[in-house]
Amino acid sequence: MSLSGFLRSTLQLDPLRELRLADEMALQKEYLEIEKERFSDRMRVRIDIPGELEDAKVPSLILQPLVENAVKHGVGRSSSTVEILIRAARRGDRLNLIVENDVAAATAAGMTHGLGIGLANVAHRVQTHFPEGASLTAGPIEPRKFRASLDMPLILV
Repeated sequence: MSLSGFLRSTLQLDPLRELRLADEMALQKEYLEIEKERFSDRMRVRIDIPGELEDAKVPSLILQPLVENAVKHGVGRSSSTVEILIRAARRGDRLNLIVENDVAAATAAGMTHGLGIGLANVAHRVQTHFPEGASLTAGPIEPRKFRASLDMPLILV
């Protein structure tokens, strides 16, 4: 049921449309519920979205590749429990969205700063969507932790 609901929701979205951050997070929670069925013993999710940012406008499904990467490269490659943190913060007139995840020791050894195809696509999407300035940075922040961070203009509905 979760999978069909998630697929139905995502297929109806226009990738050029903006959503409230609260609605984007509802989609990500649906996705994470599906993944918890696969990785319930190894995946812990923490979400830190301040109430005042729930009405921030973000490109639809902008977090999906970041969350998917956290599951694939964090949880999928580890035999121990992995925490995924999704956080939003206001920095003046900017919105910062962060997805962090633990990584296995073997994966950590090969981590680099840089963007694979999925992350490069997200970077391109936000730069195109916000020509006045937006960016994605990604890479290791600790020996066994990876962070993808989106910075974009804060636009409240």
